Amino acid sequence: MPCHDIHVRTIVLWVLVGVLCHPAWADGLPDVKSPSAIVIDAETGAEIFSKNADEIRAIASTTKIFVAMAVRENKVDLESWTEITKEDAKCARGGSRTRLDVGEQFRNEDLLRAMLIASDNRAPSALGRACGLDPDALVAAMNEVAKRLHLTRTRFTDPTGLRGNVSTAREMALALRAALADDLLRGIMGDDFQEVVPKGRRHGIGYGTTNQPLVAKRYDVIGGKTGYTEAAGYCFVTAARIDDREVVMAFYGAEGKLTRFGDFNRVAEWIDRGAPGAKVSAKARVRRAPKLELEAHGRVAKSAE
Repeated sequence: MPCHDIHVRTIVLWVLVGVLCHPAWADGLPDVKSPSAIVIDAETGAEIFSKNADEIRAIASTTKIFVAMAVRENKVDLESWTEITKEDAKCARGGSRTRLDVGEQFRNEDLLRAMLIASDNRAPSALGRACGLDPDALVAAMNEVAKRLHLTRTRFTDPTGLRGNVSTAREMALALRAALADDLLRGIMGDDFQEVVPKGRRHGIGYGTTNQPLVAKRYDVIGGKTGYTEAAGYCFVTAARIDDREVVMAFYGAEGKLTRFGDFNRVAEWIDRGAPGAKVSAKARVRRAPKLELEAHGRVAKSAE
């Protein structure tokens, strides 16, 4: 199916979400359906809204935010090529369809795109190998990122998110906040479509984002990550600029595929209304997010804002 048709269908679905999930206000607060959720101010870290935000849950493919930060910390060479191997296929077993064929080579920056835009499960272990990290070492590096960000309830056992890995809505919102401080990752997660070209081939592979609000463009979505496994339910962590403020939202454990996007819509409309009943002002001053030590090798993309 042509990419244009896919995007049109996505926008139609998003409109239906807005109609069917019209906000119902309780004490002025948004009627968030996901079992765990949080909204924080991206600049200050101030908590604006929360619902079971510290409940430990499986996090599915939102795991890949940590893979991206870990390989950046380990100085992945963005311009080098990495071959997809049988080990990558093994790591991705049980996940959704991949488009990275065994034996094909891809630039590491394109592997980051495949992983963050469309959640390709063969990309994490390949990116780890590009940094000299086998899957176990990559998991250790991801846990080290969580430790440096003071995320005490976040634990990793697998680089894809298909097996294990837990965190909380609060800690995942803080993780995305840290990841978006990296212009490269911010730019990639802000793309709704990218084409990656295997080495020696003329035609590329098109990857469309799974971040539905980013495609719909009803709000100024900066970027984020979705996820789903049976254990985790439907997950979504994203950042957006709403009413001249940048916020990070996290929704975890939804039973329906569109629920998390409906929750985004309800929260965005609530903020547009001035966020009545918010825990604190979105402009309250709180300490800034800790910065990770990153040394970029190769070309670093600018923010897609």
